[in-house]
Amino acid sequence: MIEASTFLRRALLADAIFSGIAALGFTFGAGAFARLFNLPETLLLETGLFLIAYGALVGWLASRASVPRLLVLLVVVGNAAWTVGSIALLLSGAVSPNLAGELMVVAQAIATGVFAELQYVGLRKSGSVVAA
Repeated sequence: MIEASTFLRRALLADAIFSGIAALGFTFGAGAFARLFNLPETLLLETGLFLIAYGALVGWLASRASVPRLLVLLVVVGNAAWTVGSIALLLSGAVSPNLAGELMVVAQAIATGVFAELQYVGLRKSGSVVAA
């Protein structure tokens, strides 16, 4: 466990809010977003369901004064992987989104990459190890 810096907690909170909004939209509006972005409805629904759990975890981490360093590092690596995976999805040809879909995927990939960077900086600013 480490003492979470204010910077880290705010970066985690911003990620939780962004993920929570996306989770609600994709879970309850998968059909509408699928038509809007020309993306598979199942992909959007499953992404939304995943983001419910992810957003809850990250929100929980943001609410703690001390956090498991390894868990925060996993969030950072996961966000970086999500960014790379999103761009790879577009380049793979596995989906054929329209321009709005491409812009949405790129925008959320950039946002997720920014969260990874902010969380990494926050992790480095965090305090020493504390007793569990």
